[in-house]
Amino acid sequence: MKRREFVVKSSLASAAVATSATAMGQIIQKESANETLNIGVIGTGDRGSGLIPLINQISNFNVIACCDVLPFRLEQGLKKAEGKTKGFKDYRKLLEHPDLDAVLVATPFNTHSKIALDALDAGLHVYCEKTLAKGFDGIQNLVNKVKTSDKIFQTGHQYHSSRLYTYVVDMIKKGEIGKIAAIECQWNRNGNWRRPVPDPKLERLINWRMYREFSGGLVAELCSHQIDFSNWVLGETPEKVMGVGGIDYWKDGRETYDNIHLLYSYPSGVRAKFTCLTSNAMNDYKIKVMGDQGTVIMDYAKAWYYPEGKKNKEMGEVDGVAGATLKWDEGKGYPIEVDHEDPSKQALMDFRESVANNTEPISNIATGANAAVCVQMGLDAMHNEKIVHWKSDLNL
Repeated sequence: MKRREFVVKSSLASAAVATSATAMGQIIQKESANETLNIGVIGTGDRGSGLIPLINQISNFNVIACCDVLPFRLEQGLKKAEGKTKGFKDYRKLLEHPDLDAVLVATPFNTHSKIALDALDAGLHVYCEKTLAKGFDGIQNLVNKVKTSDKIFQTGHQYHSSRLYTYVVDMIKKGEIGKIAAIECQWNRNGNWRRPVPDPKLERLINWRMYREFSGGLVAELCSHQIDFSNWVLGETPEKVMGVGGIDYWKDGRETYDNIHLLYSYPSGVRAKFTCLTSNAMNDYKIKVMGDQGTVIMDYAKAWYYPEGKKNKEMGEVDGVAGATLKWDEGKGYPIEVDHEDPSKQALMDFRESVANNTEPISNIATGANAAVCVQMGLDAMHNEKIVHWKSDLNL
């Protein structure tokens, strides 16, 4: 290791590490046999078309078909595919493409379950964007189908594939921050979340996130990533949730809330809090996992370890032999530096590897279903103004 890539040799614990993925024994992306995975992208809006350039960067992974009900969205996807890609307006026609191996479902939330079910019935592997499915029936139907299928199914919670997030979860599970006391998450933005509409008739198609028929709003579109992380790091699902939300700032006809505040209670006694605002972007995206020996703070691509008590004041020599000084970011703590890919790209790489090697994805039907149930619980808690308990009759 280079001198600046030292491991902290002190009671601050091995959590404060500056190292490479190789040194940590992290999973290294290996090149599988020369099998090409041909995929079709269903839904070429911002997310679907945004993933196409990442697929283009991955060896033996080709976009050969795109589908969208909006012509200009479909054209957008076809341009980004940069190859012999066929366009479809009806996803059912795309599923009949003879050279197709898999599909990426990036359509409005309420259509995920139906499209994924049809893709599995067509004998295709599925990468289904978060949130997995809308409503308890949609979730259960998809889980039942995947259980009887021999195809690979991955849920698009990309942080589950992040090598940084994986390292942090392992670190926490090893007890580096002690007993977890609480989790606090936020994803704040300042903007109306609207897309431009060239024709008023297309309002609900383009701005589907604003309408309850199609969308789970901020809970499904943003919070679900952090809910998935909380379930992952705790190794359990919540017993109950309470919350409030409202349309209190953007008085523009939307039906989904412009601010939400949820509190999930887990069997271990940990409470996890989730906040999303659309009228203030202070600190943007953040996860804090607080233990009795320290706290881990995370953003999109970085993480810090903040030890409890006097230890967070130890800023001098931490290695008498090397004479190294531990880096400290004011207000956050010691950086946890891990080599890692963009999480969305890594998730796609993992999907290709899972298909090539016939292995269970890291973010699979079970983790995706658990997060989707939590999302529905949160929506029900806010909409009905009541405490919602985990449904014991679900078979996930």
